[in-house]
Amino acid sequence: MLDLDRHPLPDQLGYLVLSEDGSVHASGGELENDERSANIISNLLTLTESVDPAVFNARSCRKVSIVFADHSYTICLSNKRIYVVKKRNRPDASATGTLESDGHSILA
Repeated sequence: MLDLDRHPLPDQLGYLVLSEDGSVHASGGELENDERSANIISNLLTLTESVDPAVFNARSCRKVSIVFADHSYTICLSNKRIYVVKKRNRPDASATGTLESDGHSILA
């Protein structure tokens, strides 16, 4: 399993590792023991599965990014685990996605 405590990603502020049912397996940094965020992320992933199957195949979504002005969440599914990393955005990070007028965007 990825050890985000001893080997953090650049600009990492926190992380969650969830099981498929949304329970927290590991956490650290700003997301340590953050059950509320875990529930929100689990519900978000459930929502992606309920989208019209003619447009998206079941479980076809492997990565979701939620981008705010100063930080972002990257959510990845791998080996029956859900990995969530909260990262500080670099000044040029918003160049890859368009921020809405309220300062956030969702990329999938």
